Amino acid sequence: MERIVEKELMDDPKHAIAYANADFEKINNRVIEIFDIEFPDIEIKGTILDLGCGPGDITFRFAKHFPDSTVIGIDGAAIMIELANQRKCRETEFVNNITFIEAEIPVAPIPGIPYDLIVSNSLYHHLHDPEVLWKTILDYGSSGTKIFIIDLFRPDSKERADWLVNEYSGNEPEILKKDFYNSLCASFEPAEVEQQLSNIGLTNLSVKIVSDRHLIIYGEVE
Repeated sequence: MERIVEKELMDDPKHAIAYANADFEKINNRVIEIFDIEFPDIEIKGTILDLGCGPGDITFRFAKHFPDSTVIGIDGAAIMIELANQRKCRETEFVNNITFIEAEIPVAPIPGIPYDLIVSNSLYHHLHDPEVLWKTILDYGSSGTKIFIIDLFRPDSKERADWLVNEYSGNEPEILKKDFYNSLCASFEPAEVEQQLSNIGLTNLSVKIVSDRHLIIYGEVE
């Protein structure tokens, strides 16, 4: 199945609120579990950059997982940053080490500080030009910066995409089911990811399928 791009920013308030209220507890817990498998016994005490943080759930999870770290979450959609900051006001733990910034890569500046870890969950497939993500990693990562990206990978047919939507989003609102389908169609195949990494020179990063719909890109910047 050929890639079909989708809208880069989830900036419609109705859409963003539906996404923020969706039940991602199981899969987002799994994000941290997979991270620990690939980076066992690691301790981050510096700064973590979360690219495409959305309403902030993954940002908060990494802040709690590494309580001595500072976490910066960025997103290009103002409504997502608003929702993330609203949650920050509701949370009682680890909020002092989290900052949310409205910034759309690659045009908006990100604080140019050393990052121990760059993470991203479900941003990659939104990008019409995936090189934007890899150049951002090269611009803001330095030697030894850990990279952990998790995203969907594109199924081989629209029928398979339909099956995945029914299997994992059957009870969600229609707007989220449509979003999931569009995201599956907009995502990349593992071989495409590997080729992109080779083209940009990030050959130290690995690609691994971790579920029937997710892959990770992980490793260290050389």
